Amino acid sequence: MQPRAVETYAWILETAAQILEAQGIGAFNTNLVAERAGVSIGSLYQYFPGKDALLIALMRRKKERLGEDALAALAAPDGHAALAHLVAAAVRHQLGRPELARLLDVEETRPEAQQEVENASNYRGLLRTILDRSDLPPQPNPEIATDDLASLVRMLVDAAGVRGESNAEQLERRVLGALLGYLGASTRP
Repeated sequence: MQPRAVETYAWILETAAQILEAQGIGAFNTNLVAERAGVSIGSLYQYFPGKDALLIALMRRKKERLGEDALAALAAPDGHAALAHLVAAAVRHQLGRPELARLLDVEETRPEAQQEVENASNYRGLLRTILDRSDLPPQPNPEIATDDLASLVRMLVDAAGVRGESNAEQLERRVLGALLGYLGASTRP
C-alpha cells in the first residue's frame, strides 16, 4: 500500500473504533464510518468490503498490538517477571480502551471471527516459551498448561473489563497470583 493509502486505512479503522466506543454495535455501520472518516462509501469499500471486515480488522489490530506489547516479556530476566509482563500487557490492552475491548471481545466469539483473528497475536506462543524458564515449576503437560493459563488471563481480564474495573495494578496482582498458583510457583512479595 502507498503511504496515503496506509494513512486512510488507519484513519477509517480508528474512526470505526471511536464509533463503536461511543455508540455501540447497534449504531455501527459502514455509512456512518465513511461519513465520520470523511471518505466516500466507495473509498471505504476499497479497504473494507463491509461491516464484518471492519470489525475483523479492529479485532486483528487489537490482537496485534497485544502481541507486540507482550513480546517484550521474552527480555525479562526470569519466568516470574516474564509472566508479570504478559499479564500487564493483557491488562493494559483491556483497560486502555475498555468499552472497545469489551465490544470486540463479544464479537470475537462469533465462529467466523474466531477463525479470522486466531493467529493475530502470538500470546500463547510467548506464554509457552516462558513456561520453560528455570524458575517456574515444570508442568506435566506444557501445552495444556499454556492453554489453561491463556484462558485464565483472558477470563479474568475480560471479566474485570466488563465490571468496569480501572485499577490495573490490583488486577495484574490478582491475575499473576492465579497463574502462579496454577503453576505451583511461589509468589514474590
